[in-house]
Amino acid sequence: MRIVHLTSSRFFGGPERQMLGLARHLPSECRTLFLTFAEDGRCHEFLKHIRWNGFEGDVVGFDTPNLPGATWDVSRRLTRFSADVLVCHGYKANMVGRLAARSCGIPAVAVARGWTGESWKVRLYEAADRLHLRYMDRVVCVSHAQAVKVRRAGVPPAKIVVIPNAARLNIALPADVEARDQLESFVADGADWLVIAAGRLSREKGFSILIDAARLVLDRLPSARFIVFGEGALRPALERQIAVAGLTHHFALPGHRSDFDQLLASADLFVLPSLTEGLPNVVLEASSAGVPVIATAVGGNPEIIVDGVTGRLVPPNDSQALANQIVHLLTDEAGRRRMGQAAREYVTRRFSFARQAEMYLTLFRELRQPVGAVA
Repeated sequence: MRIVHLTSSRFFGGPERQMLGLARHLPSECRTLFLTFAEDGRCHEFLKHIRWNGFEGDVVGFDTPNLPGATWDVSRRLTRFSADVLVCHGYKANMVGRLAARSCGIPAVAVARGWTGESWKVRLYEAADRLHLRYMDRVVCVSHAQAVKVRRAGVPPAKIVVIPNAARLNIALPADVEARDQLESFVADGADWLVIAAGRLSREKGFSILIDAARLVLDRLPSARFIVFGEGALRPALERQIAVAGLTHHFALPGHRSDFDQLLASADLFVLPSLTEGLPNVVLEASSAGVPVIATAVGGNPEIIVDGVTGRLVPPNDSQALANQIVHLLTDEAGRRRMGQAAREYVTRRFSFARQAEMYLTLFRELRQPVGAVA
């Protein structure tokens, strides 16, 4: 079976890791090709990882605004590769990929990870995406919560399949002194507890709420420190908020870090204060590393976190509730350890790439069946 993934990659992040993890865990009968839009050259980080992992990858010959040219180029590549199915990731891939797949007579699958609505331009693209999803052969939703949103967008239920994101279990390295020292170097001396978060620095990730919560935590635990990894348009506003709150030496924004996987296991607590989510990779990865997670009860978060067992769930946009849970877990070392271990066992059992690959392979085989064929 020959599978093509079409995406628009601007950096190597969660969706890219999910695509590669799936390709690695499919059986040897499957061959995978990755195509990405150029995005002004920013796609090359993903292409580098594709080739490191032994897969084929290339850049689509045209990009916005020449979407007809991109459709033609993708069609040509699908034909040359003798593709059996096209998997599309994101609104641009959905628009181009649906038409390209139709011209080649193969099924098109969209992966719906969630919508952010972070700007008027993104909201416009996402509205177009919701329209295109109705005409895909299947829409894979990464959580049951996302499936509800996709149904509300008008996608027929028969076209919707829930296949969760998977956890990279091999990143669960034991915490070490060197990694802990690296984390502590981002903030002022005297840290007894390190709370970390990660994600795009944009409104829907709720990091402004975390800053408010950090101020409340530090009133009770002055030796706690906070670190948020990631980049985005909201950085200047968050930096101002940190300065105004007097948290400059207690709250760090070190940007993207290629060594994030190695640093993760050395944190005491991971926090995700999002206002909306699909099924967040960072929660899966923190859990797989045995780090307890506090997250807002939005999107697919309740599908990963068993409240009080593998982590804690709090209401969105509630800095006081978030601060209370952070203080509670930081001051309960034995409880954190139990929760981290339970989280690792839970994601190992329910969110493995092997299980995800089985679900995708079942879907691909179903789509390859001729109309009217008996399963």
